[in-house]
Order: sequence, then structure tokens, then C-alpha cells
Amino acid sequence: MKYYEVKFGIVPMNNDARDILAAMAGEVGFETFEETDDGLTGYVQKGLFDENALEAIIKEFPFEGLEISYEVFEAEDKDWNEEWEQEGFEPILIGDDKIAIHDGRHLPKNNPEISIEIDAKMAFGTGTHETTKMMCRSILEFAESDKSSSYSVLDCGTGTGILSICALKLGARKALGYDIDEWSVDNARHNAVINRVDERFTSLLGDASILKNVEEKFDIVMANINRNILLTDMPVFKSKMTERSKLILSGFYTEDIPLLLEKAATLGLNLSSQKSDNNWACIILNQSAL
Repeated sequence: MKYYEVKFGIVPMNNDARDILAAMAGEVGFETFEETDDGLTGYVQKGLFDENALEAIIKEFPFEGLEISYEVFEAEDKDWNEEWEQEGFEPILIGDDKIAIHDGRHLPKNNPEISIEIDAKMAFGTGTHETTKMMCRSILEFAESDKSSSYSVLDCGTGTGILSICALKLGARKALGYDIDEWSVDNARHNAVINRVDERFTSLLGDASILKNVEEKFDIVMANINRNILLTDMPVFKSKMTERSKLILSGFYTEDIPLLLEKAATLGLNLSSQKSDNNWACIILNQSAL
């Protein structure tokens, strides 16, 4: 993945302000941070970097008497998760141990109904993150609620492909995923092969605009992306739903739920259910007519 390295300066330096700046930057696409003596260094994928959004959070920063500056650099092109990849991750169990998510080095000790192997290329998208766990639980609940019918899935921001693979192993007849990162698209295809669902999985390179070339609609539309992208792309998600489709969203904090529901209401979508885990949230939306 290609990243920008953004060096933030805070004058005068304040630890609380640094924590809040990291939280606000995380809402506009930044993934990881390093503390510095005079502020913070943040890393954001090039495709997700929105300088206007960054300027807006600095302008709205809730501390008076502070000056926040920043410089943007090309991040070193390296594998930021190399050490993590070498170590892998312990199996993640979901839904009373019905689903086990694991890598090739750490196999589940129990005998789960569904076993999902993910080639450990990055931590986000293996099941270790709260949002991924909640999304998988939501897919499981959907599959268990209507076992009589197969369903189709649209996976927006597919990453490692874990959500599509989970849905396919739970009975989905097919899944279409897309991602702005070429590595993610290739890795999702690779993981689909590992899990023997590749014949029912398609992975496309691009953002939500690529869906203008997709005519079909889907029974489940799901996106585990940051709040601002969800708000921008929700109309496109809605256009790919039938009257009975579910829209499953995560990747944001519990305090962001009202903002997302306000946007959903303008599109004729209402809240069906919600989950939270460690202040991360997941919501499921229906068409208002149901």
C-alpha cells in the first residue's frame, strides 16, 4: 500500500490535545500514529487522504490557544506489517464458536462449523479488529434468520476479502467486492482461493464509482470503512439494494451513529439493529417501507 506520512506540530505541546488530534484524524482516514516530542506523526493511505477534511478538523479543533501545523511526505514504501505478518494471529472465534478465523500458522483447537483462513498480510481485516468481528456476527445472524434462501453480497472496501468469504461460507450464492487498493484486491482473490470460494467471488479495483458498471442489486450490501467515506458513498450503496436488502455498516465510533442515521433517513433507510464493541459501532439498515 502507498501511504502519506503527515507530521503534525502542536504549539504549545499538550498531551490531551495530541490524543484528540489522533482521534479526529482517525475519522478522516488516518490509520496509525506515532507520538513525537512536538506533536504527532500520522499515516494515511494515499487513496484515502482528504486534505480538505484534514483542514476542517484543524479549524474545528476544540482547544483554544493552540496552533496545529502539518507537513505531508511520501511515506517509505515498505511493508508496515512485516513483523505482524511473521507472527500471525491467534484464532478468532465468533458466534458461540461457530466461526473461527485463523491464519495458516495458528489453527483453531475446537471444531468450528465455519473455518476461515486468512493469509496474514495486515491486521485490519483478519477478525482481530472489533468492527470486523461485529460485521461477521451480523452476517451470521442474517444467514441464520433465513436459511431457506441463498443471497448475494456486495462488499464495499473488501480489504482481505474476509467479509465476502464469511458470507460465502455461510450460504451466499455469490459476492462482489471492490477496493481502492490494488494489493487488497489481489489479496482478497488469494484468500478466496485458499477458502475454495473463488468461483463465487469477484474482486474489482476502484472506489464506489465502479458500481455504475454493475447492473445487479444485492441482498446484503456491507461496508467496513471510515465514517466520512460511508457518508459520501451511502447513496451509491442504497442504489444497489432491493426493497428487502440489508445495509450493514461499521468502521466508526458509537458517537457517530446519529450522523449516519441522519444521512440514512434522507435515503429512505432506517435502523434495524446496532452493535457496539469497545466504542466501535455497527449498524444494520432496512428500507423504510419494510
